[in-house]
Amino acid sequence: MNAQIRQSSPHSSPPELSRRTMLADAGMGFTGLVLGSLLYEDGFATPANTPQSNEQNRSAGRSHFPAKAKSVIWIFLAGGVSHMESFDIKPALTKYAGKTFDETPFKDFIDKEKIEKNLMGQGMSIPPHKELMALNTGYRKYGECGLEVGDWFSNIGECADDLAIVRSLWTVHPNHGMQLTWHTGHHVREGAQPTIGSWISYGLGSLNQQLPKFVAMGNSIGGCCGGEFGHGASYLGPHHAGVKLSSDPNNPLQFVKPHGTGTTKEEQAAELDLIGQLNRAVGVEYPDDPDLRARIRSYELAAGMQTAVPEIMRLDQETAHTQKMYGLDKEHSREFGTQCLAARRLVEQGVRFVQLYHGAGSAGTWDAHSDIKKRYDTEAPKVDKPIAGLLKDLKRRGLLDSTLVVFGTEFGRTPGAQGTGRDHHPQGFTCWLAGGGIKGGVTHGATDELGFYAVEHPHYVTDIHATVLQQMGLDSHRLDVPGRKRIDIHRGRPIREIIA
Repeated sequence: MNAQIRQSSPHSSPPELSRRTMLADAGMGFTGLVLGSLLYEDGFATPANTPQSNEQNRSAGRSHFPAKAKSVIWIFLAGGVSHMESFDIKPALTKYAGKTFDETPFKDFIDKEKIEKNLMGQGMSIPPHKELMALNTGYRKYGECGLEVGDWFSNIGECADDLAIVRSLWTVHPNHGMQLTWHTGHHVREGAQPTIGSWISYGLGSLNQQLPKFVAMGNSIGGCCGGEFGHGASYLGPHHAGVKLSSDPNNPLQFVKPHGTGTTKEEQAAELDLIGQLNRAVGVEYPDDPDLRARIRSYELAAGMQTAVPEIMRLDQETAHTQKMYGLDKEHSREFGTQCLAARRLVEQGVRFVQLYHGAGSAGTWDAHSDIKKRYDTEAPKVDKPIAGLLKDLKRRGLLDSTLVVFGTEFGRTPGAQGTGRDHHPQGFTCWLAGGGIKGGVTHGATDELGFYAVEHPHYVTDIHATVLQQMGLDSHRLDVPGRKRIDIHRGRPIREIIA
């Protein structure tokens, strides 16, 4: 194929297809046009002045530097998980339960003025005079590292020596618009922005042309919190957005299947050929139209996915032992366990980024303003064993070294009581990472003794983004789109203390 494509740097415009190239590709029919589209799609993160061809760049991964991970599994628990009762245990809450913050010894050890300055003065005031709430769960130490984990997440606790816990995250907004911030670095009121998964798709391209680079599973985050923007690509283009897959193994592609029950493969091939002819006709006149390229790619991808995705979702091919590891034998954990097992099978086949939502929709099921114990007693068993099973399965298969698993939420919960629950808490909360060149059995950063503020090594949430990109071989400060200015705070810096 005569596809002469200009090399691109992270700071240059995307490569351009000439009219002549488009006509040459059109002469090869639909397949040639699609292959031209795929070559166009590759190489966005290719270093400047690289003499390699695009085929060579594809093999090299087009990264800015050698990658330690090939794929990411991004787990998001919507609603704001309580950090003090999961992976940042605070026994002092039980000791001083019923007292206000100012009635505890810790009020004298916190420089309130310094903390508020560090938090950029974004309306995050000293905690109100609410009574502290005791821990609602037990906890114990796990692994050689002695990580304290709440009983709600005891199965994940068994993987403690593989986890890097970051206990000093903070954000600037106390509402659920932070769900979008966790995925894009931008609050929902800032509008649609590219997600972390779409940046990886943009920067690295595909490892398997029959599968999407970026897959999302589970309910999308609520409309109040960003909705489909949570796995969107914004100005990077629709071909870098997450493709939604259903957790139903019998119908994983609800929007990608032949229309009508009697459509044969031959009839579908004829339909695609006709679409190809129409696209070729338009492509000659509009060779640089990104929507056209995305549409061409979507038809080709859809055709491949109709075979590849159902095969991946055949979880009955897994042994009974493996299915049990993920909790598929229990009704309460079967749905999320199916997502986690599918995520392993997807990264095994070359999907770059798999995003798993749990409890999403509206504010999220982890938003425990009341009856926090009852709610978490119900929600935690749905995810605890599936996530632990994912980590253990990746490790035993030798995939954890090349797969980066991230567990996060939009913010924590208040140490003070809100009736029988806890309110939103952006001043300090926790996430963890595992695999993909991340140190295991370590904790980084800290909140104060009551879990109010990130007082040691505070990290804005985009530092997690930068860390993930770093492990995938991408520099967040070099992933730019010409003509678009990004705000520095939204770029972040890798957390090098947790990188092996």
